[in-house]
Formats: sequence, structure tokens, C-alpha cells
Amino acid sequence: MPQPLVAVSTDVRQFENYTWHAAPQQYLEAAISVAGVLPVLVPSFGERLDFDELLSSVDGVLLTGSKSNVHPSYYGGDASEANGPYDEARDATTLPLIRKAIKRGVPLLAICRGIQELNVALGGSLATEIQEREGMLDHRAPVSDNQDERFAIRQAVSIKPGSCLAQVFGAGEIMVNSVHRQAIEQLGTTLQVEAVAEDGTVEAVSVRDAPAFAVGVQWHPEYWVKSDSASAKIFRAFGDAVRDHAAARLGTRAAAE
Repeated sequence: MPQPLVAVSTDVRQFENYTWHAAPQQYLEAAISVAGVLPVLVPSFGERLDFDELLSSVDGVLLTGSKSNVHPSYYGGDASEANGPYDEARDATTLPLIRKAIKRGVPLLAICRGIQELNVALGGSLATEIQEREGMLDHRAPVSDNQDERFAIRQAVSIKPGSCLAQVFGAGEIMVNSVHRQAIEQLGTTLQVEAVAEDGTVEAVSVRDAPAFAVGVQWHPEYWVKSDSASAKIFRAFGDAVRDHAAARLGTRAAAE
């Protein structure tokens, strides 16, 4: 079977006098090296894209993390400068892409900003500056110029027994990194909690009764995917789901011929 294609979200950035649609290398490396899929960057052109045609051509969707936040207008939040930065072109692309991917049964892995997009796309809301709430942990990255220190694995999350991720990791605790100041507040209508942090922060979700793998995690498994077992496991599970989808699609095509 040919290496299946996976659509990857992109951020819109301005530098070197150009507008760039880009994704961090760690996600692309994890997709190729561990999930065993071929990542294809999807430009953030919103409704100008034919999402149905796109999803007919790929066998998975990978939503990356980003410094930007989902614009609060999508969930009734405060669209202040303090809650930014924003990337409305990405929002206009990922939110409809998520809904169509789930409906069509295309496997989906949503990371960091991705889990927040997944929640908002399905009717949920987000909390910002969660470290300022009483009893909450500081989930932001440690202050450092060293990326390995910022993305250090340092936080325990509890995997819900019987959940989708319990089949990936086993029930109980795993250690993850934590690099966020926003989190899920009101859960999207068709989402279920897969994992929580010690302070109750939702760290992972899945789409209830989804026809395919549809999982979001708040941490960053892509960063340590080559050295951390738990990080590798989720990308392998995603890759397996993508290959299952590709095989089913090829089988359907062969039967039609």
C-alpha cells in the first residue's frame, strides 16, 4: 500500500516580507518517522478550500500546536489583545475541516492548539490564563531559552479507564510536557474526557461514537516522539488508524472497479 497522506494544519506568519503558511518540523518529523505517514501542508485559505475534495485525497488530519489562540468570537469569549495572539485564517480553515473530517470518518489527531480547535469546532469553550485560577497548576512552559527545558516532560496526567487512550497507554498515569495557558472549559457536545491533570485540567479528549480515531491532547507528544515511549505510542496509534482508513478506501475503490 502506498504511504498514506495526512493533511497538516498551517499557521499564517509574516516574515522576510512574505506571508508564510507553515508548520513546525517536529510534527512533520513525527508523522514521517513514527506514524509512518506523509504529511501534506494545507494552506489556511478558509472557505476557498474544497474540504470535501481534500478529505477524499488524504487518510488523516493532524492539527498542530501554535503560539496563537482560537479567536474568542467562536465561543463567546473575550477577544482582547491579552488573550491573543490570534490567527483567524487558521481558524477559518481548521474548524470546518475538523467537522468534516469527523463526519467522513477520517482519522484525526489534534495537539495543543489543535485540541482547543477541536473543542471549539464541536461547540465547546476555552478558559484562558488558567494558572491564575485558585488551585490550578501553572501549565505554562518554564522560562528558558532552551527548548528542551521548555518542553521537558514534567507533569502527570491520569488516563481514564476504558477510554480510547487507555487502549493506547493503558489506564493510570503517564508523564507529559505542559506548554499552555489556555484549556478546555465547557466541553464540546460530542467530546468525552480521556485524561486529566492533577488539578482537573482536561488534558485529552476523544469524539464520542466517532467512526474513526479522533483524539486531541493538550500536551506535545511530537517533541519527544523519538525518545519517549508514551509520545511515540500516540503517533503510532494515529498512523495505524490512518493506514486502516487508507486500506478501507482502497478496498472500496477496488470493489467499485
